[in-house]
Amino acid sequence: MSARFRFHSPLDGLNVIERLPIKDQRGFLERMFCADTFREIGVAKPIVQINRTLTVRKATVRGMHFQFPPHAETKIICCLRGEVFDVAVDLRAGSPTFLHWHGEILSGGNARMLCIPEGFAHGFQTLSDDCEMLYFHTAAYASGAEGGVSPIDTRVGIMWPLPLGELSERDAGHPPLTQNYAGITI
Repeated sequence: MSARFRFHSPLDGLNVIERLPIKDQRGFLERMFCADTFREIGVAKPIVQINRTLTVRKATVRGMHFQFPPHAETKIICCLRGEVFDVAVDLRAGSPTFLHWHGEILSGGNARMLCIPEGFAHGFQTLSDDCEMLYFHTAAYASGAEGGVSPIDTRVGIMWPLPLGELSERDAGHPPLTQNYAGITI
């Protein structure tokens, strides 16, 4: 793997990426993305969209979002300012980690990112005010292909670090997964 990144995989296909900045008295330089290196962890499609968000209030939850095939996407997520509890949930049919979740603290200072593959839902809870996030996507947003999982779905059982704060109307309306939910076929 690249000397600019360190990777580990807590769930099948999900990667935590640690950026390894080059520092000197002037500050630092760090690589945010490298197609050749990321291809080694399964990011085979090109990045086609980059989004930036700002969430102003601590405890706010955004998510859990995904896109259905053929618009399924890999997302690479990083926090530029503030601190969030970033969560990925495996929704892939037949996956050995189906309906398992992993949470990772991402912050403006810890140089960590999540690489979330197709078939995972993604969301986060802000642990501070004024959290700025950057998302790299391998598919453009397609409103007709969007899906969501309730952030309080009991089948998934995400353990949020704070009581849930603000939720958008859309995110609050994601239905719970049914007992016979079989997942997304990628």
